[in-house]
Amino acid sequence: MAVKMKTSIFMTFICLALTAACYAAGGDDILGVWNNEEKDARIEMFKCGDKYCGKIVWLKEPNYPAGSTEGKPGTSRLDNHNPDPAHRTRPIFGLQIVHNFVFAGDYLWKGGKVYDPKNGKTYSGKLTIVSPTQLDLRGYVGISLLGRTTTWTRYLPNAE
Repeated sequence: MAVKMKTSIFMTFICLALTAACYAAGGDDILGVWNNEEKDARIEMFKCGDKYCGKIVWLKEPNYPAGSTEGKPGTSRLDNHNPDPAHRTRPIFGLQIVHNFVFAGDYLWKGGKVYDPKNGKTYSGKLTIVSPTQLDLRGYVGISLLGRTTTWTRYLPNAE
């Protein structure tokens, strides 16, 4: 009876250890498609060399609506808030907005930059996976204390 109990405890420990190893965070956990907080854009996170980047792969409104003052109605939305006039003719759709993040362990990616096409500004950033379906992006100028966090949710095609 004692041998069975020890075997059972040992097997439970092994199962728990294997489960923890399966769910341990890895750099590639961030890969995939994420909805921004407003759910008006989806960003695909991908590997760019040994770092992590992201580009816009879906927009709720990819074209300027009727009556738009920012662009010709019916045409693709452009990066018209970019501080560089040469970039203001780039379409928002397909635009890379997350650049060169490095996996730091413990569900954290840092050292990269995030571009916000809504205001044309680029921020330092850090990305934190809070759960398998939630990613917190903190954009800041200078130090992380001087910033704002936005929450992205993993896009699950069959859930919508």
